[in-house]
Amino acid sequence: MKIYQIHSKQNLPISVDEAWQFLSNARNLGTITPDYMNFNIISGADRPVYAGQLIQYTVTPIANIKMQWVTEIISVKEGAYFVDEQKYGPYALWHHKHFIKEIPGGVEMEDIVDYKVPAGFLGRLAHPYLVKPKLEEIFEYRKKALEDKFGVYKNPEQTATTLKQDILA
Repeated sequence: MKIYQIHSKQNLPISVDEAWQFLSNARNLGTITPDYMNFNIISGADRPVYAGQLIQYTVTPIANIKMQWVTEIISVKEGAYFVDEQKYGPYALWHHKHFIKEIPGGVEMEDIVDYKVPAGFLGRLAHPYLVKPKLEEIFEYRKKALEDKFGVYKNPEQTATTLKQDILA
């Protein structure tokens, strides 16, 4: 059994509270998912994340094939992290950790997804050509969508150093 991992970090110029309010609301998933995936929540997005919450939705990730997906929020620490796991869907395993932490001038958002592809040998064969590139594309889309919504992070410490160097020059 091969378990893969995708890891993504992004800094945004917003507060922990603003990041948490956005990320902990499942209704916002559609705004950070590529349009071609036709992301549609069926149920479970009526309140912010809580342990035990089931969220059911449909997506069309490949070749316009509609798939149902059910995830459960298994762990939550408000303002810091939450973890979801697929109960039903396209993966043999999906365990997604979302972390938020304060940094100078904003927040660092980190996603760690451990997943297993279905279909045994054929799934493992398709992984580097189909599954992994698709997941990387989705996370890149998400980064851009979040920057479009919240702005591009500028490290205030680097900005201060640059200003100091400009003044001294």
